[in-house]
Amino acid sequence: MSVQQPAHQRGHTDRRRFLLIAGLPVLTVGAGLTYLLWPQSPAREPQVRTDLEPLNRRLGPFLGELADAHWLGYDIDGAGGDRSIPGPDSRIRVVGVAHLPGGRAAAITGNPEYAFAGGAPFEPPAPLKRYLPLGTAWQHSPAFDAYADGRGDASRATDESPTGRYCFDTTQDLVHFDVVYLFT
Repeated sequence: MSVQQPAHQRGHTDRRRFLLIAGLPVLTVGAGLTYLLWPQSPAREPQVRTDLEPLNRRLGPFLGELADAHWLGYDIDGAGGDRSIPGPDSRIRVVGVAHLPGGRAAAITGNPEYAFAGGAPFEPPAPLKRYLPLGTAWQHSPAFDAYADGRGDASRATDESPTGRYCFDTTQDLVHFDVVYLFT
């Protein structure tokens, strides 16, 4: 024996079901359009940093104590250059210029193992251009890059090691560094 609902209750349930079925797609489309049309905050250019502790921790072991640094650190795959929590497989670029202890640039470039030759740094990001001094005689060595990428031992370099390019000016004891760290 089946119990039948009165007609007035059955119509009320059907109307709710219809509103739920018809309303869900309308709400979904509305939310999607709102997301697409919502004004995005403008992309921010990375800010030039001058703090030394992060640089000396990463680069100091093979460059020496850095001073008077101007640098940027940002996710090169992220929007806006804002460094927040790295996403999966983020590539963080650390690029800048700093002074080395007196005579350190000459000591590094004078090591015959590295065979330094003339070589300009990569094009720096716009915010850093004003900090690169004019009249520098940059020297570069792929062998030193491999040494630095292996953290002082070229044989330790792996796919997960940073990839960097280091250029030195011996007259001003400057280093220009451009390093990419992969966070997986």
